[in-house]
Amino acid sequence: MGTTTVERPPLTRVLVARRRRIVGLAAVTAVLVVAAMASLAVGARALSPAEVWHGLVAGPEPDQRLTDIRLIVQTVRVPRTVLAIVAGIALGVGGALIQGFTRNPIADTGLLGVNTGASFAVVTAISLFGLTSPYQYVWFAFLGAATAGVVVFGLSSIGRGAGNPLTLALAGQGVTVFLAAMTTAVALSDKAALNALRFWNAGSVAGVGFRIIWPVTFFVGAGLLLAVATLPSLNLLNLGDDVARGLGVNIALVRTAGIIAITLLAGAATAACGSIAFLGLMVAHVARYLAGPDYRWLVPYAGLLGAVVLLVCDIVGRVVVRPGELDAGILVALLGAPFFAVMVWRGKFKSA
Repeated sequence: MGTTTVERPPLTRVLVARRRRIVGLAAVTAVLVVAAMASLAVGARALSPAEVWHGLVAGPEPDQRLTDIRLIVQTVRVPRTVLAIVAGIALGVGGALIQGFTRNPIADTGLLGVNTGASFAVVTAISLFGLTSPYQYVWFAFLGAATAGVVVFGLSSIGRGAGNPLTLALAGQGVTVFLAAMTTAVALSDKAALNALRFWNAGSVAGVGFRIIWPVTFFVGAGLLLAVATLPSLNLLNLGDDVARGLGVNIALVRTAGIIAITLLAGAATAACGSIAFLGLMVAHVARYLAGPDYRWLVPYAGLLGAVVLLVCDIVGRVVVRPGELDAGILVALLGAPFFAVMVWRGKFKSA
């Protein structure tokens, strides 16, 4: 006797999918909270949960051991953890947005000149103006990243291949190669600039205080607000320009807003942390696998996953080469390169 399959009504399928996505977001958020707690406890000096709590809430006190714990937690690990979360969200959301707006599944903020733009601006500022502190040249990094992003998108928007994903990739690689050569030339002629370049090439969330984190968070927040505003139109854009235009989308306005959002997100994260490649590329594809193609869900997943990956890489980097540390950007690249190769091998790079 044959069996019959009862198909769920469309509304029921929608509700089930929404519930699954909400549960998934909650699970990723829980992982992020656990990783943040681990980030406060793990390091050259391991701390117990009670010591971490004391370090978070305690003020000045006569006991030197407790004072040391408070200083470690409040001045070293809290800023490091906050920056990893902020930068990870920025790069994750930026990676998802750039893949959506270009419909290019291999697009990544690090592949489109933003990182090299920041590096070139930093070494140039150090060489010309003698800057010595990250508090001084972080603004040049942001300006360089933003300028490089605008130039790449501008070049890809003119000529016969305007708007073509391949044109964007070629423009990004052209600008990246040019700026990398200029950065090397400047760095080789100035020892201080060369030392700064080492930081940018590695990518790290260590050694940055709230004096930098607060303005970076402001720019990231502005980028996130713009990103959220573009998500409904981004879904329509991925149906094709003609369809989106027919449904009333102002394509030029939405793409301009998207470019600004990506530039704010990637530029701010790069200015504070240096070059962290592959993060946006990786988490955007994982988010698409978990949440589906709807950017209203995909982008939040990508942001949270970006924060988790960067935070976990920073934690691992503190313990794998003790008593030294391995920069988070290096570990992200070690994950990203094989991830990229496996995705290509499996033919997973479909249109975003």
